[in-house]
Amino acid sequence: MGAALAALAVVAGAFGAHALRAWLSPPDLATFETAARYQMYHAFGLMVVGLLADRGSFRAPHAGWLFLAGIALFSGSLYLLALTDQRWLGAITPFGGVAFIAGWVLLALQAAADRSPPD
Repeated sequence: MGAALAALAVVAGAFGAHALRAWLSPPDLATFETAARYQMYHAFGLMVVGLLADRGSFRAPHAGWLFLAGIALFSGSLYLLALTDQRWLGAITPFGGVAFIAGWVLLALQAAADRSPPD
């Protein structure tokens, strides 16, 4: 899933940089680029989640679901906002940001648990 979403982020970034330049205002292009950038960051995060889940991490799958929700809510709302000019979509974006943060917190907690000495 992470690799597929990374590939889609590259496609979205190229689409924004080339095909949308004539259609969108500079602020909307910047919004679109932000969506693609955060999608890419969290696609990489999903790949890390996959590696950790293979090692038996019980928090990693939850972090993965949070990253997926974040991509849908954060990046998805920004893509749609830039393309449709429906400014109310900006109200959805912070929910995706919270999902991203929660996913990273779970991974940090897992890293701390992996470093703790056994009881």
